[in-house]
Amino acid sequence: MKSRRDFIKNSALSLSSLALLESMPIESLGAYRKTVAPSDRLNIGLIGVKNQGYNNLRAFLKVKDVHVLGLCDVDDEQLDRRQQDVVKLGESKPTLYKDYRKMLENKDIDAILVASPDHWHCLQLCDSLSAGKHVYVEKPVANSIGEAKTMIKATEASGKIVQVNQWQRSQQHFKDAIAFVHSGKLGTIINTKTWMYRGTDPLPIVANSPVPAGVDYAMWLGPAMKRDFNKNRFHYEFRWFWDYAGGLMCDWGVHLMDIMLWGMGANEPKSVSATGGKRIFPDDARETPDYLNVTYDFGNFSNTWEHYMGTGAGQYGRGHGIAFIGTKGTLVVNRSGWEVIAENGRMESVPLALKSDVGLDLHAQNFVDVIKSGKKEDLACPIYAGARVAINAHMGNMAHRTGEKIHWNAEKGVFAQKAANKLIKPTYHNGFVYPKF
Repeated sequence: MKSRRDFIKNSALSLSSLALLESMPIESLGAYRKTVAPSDRLNIGLIGVKNQGYNNLRAFLKVKDVHVLGLCDVDDEQLDRRQQDVVKLGESKPTLYKDYRKMLENKDIDAILVASPDHWHCLQLCDSLSAGKHVYVEKPVANSIGEAKTMIKATEASGKIVQVNQWQRSQQHFKDAIAFVHSGKLGTIINTKTWMYRGTDPLPIVANSPVPAGVDYAMWLGPAMKRDFNKNRFHYEFRWFWDYAGGLMCDWGVHLMDIMLWGMGANEPKSVSATGGKRIFPDDARETPDYLNVTYDFGNFSNTWEHYMGTGAGQYGRGHGIAFIGTKGTLVVNRSGWEVIAENGRMESVPLALKSDVGLDLHAQNFVDVIKSGKKEDLACPIYAGARVAINAHMGNMAHRTGEKIHWNAEKGVFAQKAANKLIKPTYHNGFVYPKF
């Protein structure tokens, strides 16, 4: 008789079962999942249950073999709400945790979904791997270059499966667009563009306040610098403060530049320069730039990243996207679809091909399938790809923050500029220790 661990490693979901699941609403999946024997289930735990964390969980619960055993968050209100939501989806009531380390002690949990703020990703991934769990980690994989490289080492040492939630890689229209780029039909590509025009409002400044009831704020801060509680730094808005995240560059930039790096087969740039700052909402609460224009020199081609917070009208008529500019034509792709704009007489244009699938659902399924098969080469977004684009995104921010054109020595893993080198590795606070691998 196969053990549950043997099943998880060796079995695979049949195509007929997958087709049935895709046609079934998530609210109806509970009874279907209960037909799977306990010995054949993949049990998961979620760290960070609000916003994208819950979106990820819903995607995983569309997979027949997956069950959720634990939910972890520092906010009692969010935990209680999500526990009720999970029960409504047909699951048994999961155990609630305020400290993720307690959840990692549960030997029945096979995989951990990390959806906490960016400054927690490295430590929680490393601890989860050390506890023998597979990991599905949110983008960006880390809040620094040093952490991203540490996470690669931790993954390699563990032998476990790690998927980064850059789910665009699982969407067919992105795969088709990249295949076209790789075909050579665009001619020589010496320039790419990546952009996000968010069209948001300013974030009003608010005073510090008492910690909300039921919130373990010390645990939320974790390795970040100790500060008084401010609601602008909590939950979703944390991404606009350097202590915890990297602004729009690390929020959207990692998704879009990942596709660019994939298409160009590129890794780390030779140099990076940036202009921007707080130009659109100079007096709002955010620390990270609301406008940023970054140029990456990869040697054989260059890439530009541009973001605006105050307008949603972007390039090529798209608020966000990636453009591969070749001598014969330009391929433009975003989450809606892709097309090729031909240079006159050099090739035929390719009409817009719209998206036809749900990338997040496919990405979750891919993670489960690879855990079962053990074929790491089938991962849609392994740790290497996630770390690579996180490093590029952080370099763009570092060029902005230092005010210098920074030059990277990939072999030594350092910059030629001292100010940039000081930002490679963070200092951990509050008794938390930087992981060593």
